[in-house]
Amino acid sequence: MTLSTYINVKISGIKTVVPENCINIDDEIEYYNNDEKLLQRNKKILGLGTRYVADENVCLSDLCEDAANRLINDLNIKKESIDTLIVASTSHDYHYPATACIMQDRLGLSEDCACFDISGLACSAYVYALWNASSLIASGASKKCLVLVGDIVSRHSDRMNRNSNMLFGDAGTATILEYDENSMPSYFYLGTRGKDFDKIIAPAGGYKLPIQKDIIDIEEKDERDNVWHLWDDIMRGMDVFKFTMEVGPKGIENILDYSGTSLENIDFVAMHQANKQIVENVAKLARIPKDKYSSETFTKYANCGAGAIVTNICDQLNNRQHERVVLASFGVGLSYAFANLNLKDTNISNVEIYKKPAVMPTRQEQIDYWIKFFKGEV
Repeated sequence: MTLSTYINVKISGIKTVVPENCINIDDEIEYYNNDEKLLQRNKKILGLGTRYVADENVCLSDLCEDAANRLINDLNIKKESIDTLIVASTSHDYHYPATACIMQDRLGLSEDCACFDISGLACSAYVYALWNASSLIASGASKKCLVLVGDIVSRHSDRMNRNSNMLFGDAGTATILEYDENSMPSYFYLGTRGKDFDKIIAPAGGYKLPIQKDIIDIEEKDERDNVWHLWDDIMRGMDVFKFTMEVGPKGIENILDYSGTSLENIDFVAMHQANKQIVENVAKLARIPKDKYSSETFTKYANCGAGAIVTNICDQLNNRQHERVVLASFGVGLSYAFANLNLKDTNISNVEIYKKPAVMPTRQEQIDYWIKFFKGEV
């Protein structure tokens, strides 16, 4: 197992934004064969409620740019003081360049700012990004790091796929970490079960199986008429559930043991908001008191992928006393990551709404631009 302790690292602020478009599960009864009992059963078991979904013109960079600017303004930070930028997501704007490089320009950060992406981890990406940022600051390589984490998960599956689409919402987040001699230690525990990489996977879209004409028209349906394309997510739900039930409680126990503390001394456990059933079962197995965790964030915002834990923190901790907070994440890879952090002096605001600009490039305008770019006409 990977266990790490970092000192002199302060998490100064955390911000989450979600898109304007809110979908209520009650308005999707058509996807449940207009069966009210079936819909209510899914709501009760999974905790389905509302989710915020970006339209086709809004990307991860838009949400994260908004979250970053709001946080930088809240903390009154000079942009030139940020010397490292990390973006963690499975919904990057492009295969390359790194979204972090694009964000350096859009945010007006110094050219001396080191920028890189973390990709392909989804639900555990936030803790991995904090681990990376903390190691850089503790080593002296960085003084102030901006971590942008989020996903446009609503586009990872077809809306008619009731195995997954109704579980996911979109979010962009920003976190500032900086050097502080007086900061309490941060503790991390991370691991990977790569043999089960295919339990949550989007088969097409990378360089192993590029999206070309031979797969564009392939549309499969299962026995329940869930629609799937080769570039959509496939999730082996029961396998993922078993994995989560194993690593979730064990990971919480391990991070507490490693940091030499107990649940009695923890103010809150911010768990990946996979769904109500998973959150509550992990909490039960880990013996977490009901007042120290919540699945309510899932019901309000759904599973926001890489941004789910951050959304949980902003939703639940913006107006309550907190100091020691455990982060528990598990997801794509299959990966898992846990942390025990001191957030006593961290600026945490409630989840905020991203306001889309009146004018944004359409899909066709983007296509036309890149054709002209290729021809050297722009």
